[in-house]
Amino acid sequence: MKTKMTVIAGLALAALAGTAVIADSHADKAALAAVKARQATMDLYAFNLGQLGAMAKGEVEYNADAAAAAAGNLAKLTSMNQMAAWKPGTDNATLGDVTHALPAVWESGSTVGEKAQALAEASAALEAAAGGGLDSLRGAMGPVGKACGACHELYRAKSN
Repeated sequence: MKTKMTVIAGLALAALAGTAVIADSHADKAALAAVKARQATMDLYAFNLGQLGAMAKGEVEYNADAAAAAAGNLAKLTSMNQMAAWKPGTDNATLGDVTHALPAVWESGSTVGEKAQALAEASAALEAAAGGGLDSLRGAMGPVGKACGACHELYRAKSN
């Protein structure tokens, strides 16, 4: 009888441990999915800004339609609700080098929301300007770059 109770207790502990591992594994998957979503969004920012930057620098010929499309994409991306991709515990202190997001993003007093709003506003202005000529595009690029840099300066770990 004592052996039977020991076996039952052992099985119960194993089941609980297995449940904890599964829950932890699910949490890890959710955290990594959030990081991947953020990184994919940043890649799309970079892709569209790369097209606009190349035009602004004269590396490729200015094309009003292409500029308007890239700026429109950026404006849409920056105005999306991205809260699901910014889950607490998805910073580089918790997850290591899979992300550059600093824990400061989630700390009390964080200005990341204001920085994101500034980027959305600058991107909307870029969208309005991009198809209006090369000088108009060039004039609207600076505020977008400043908005990106302002957030990265405070909330993104430096790359090695």
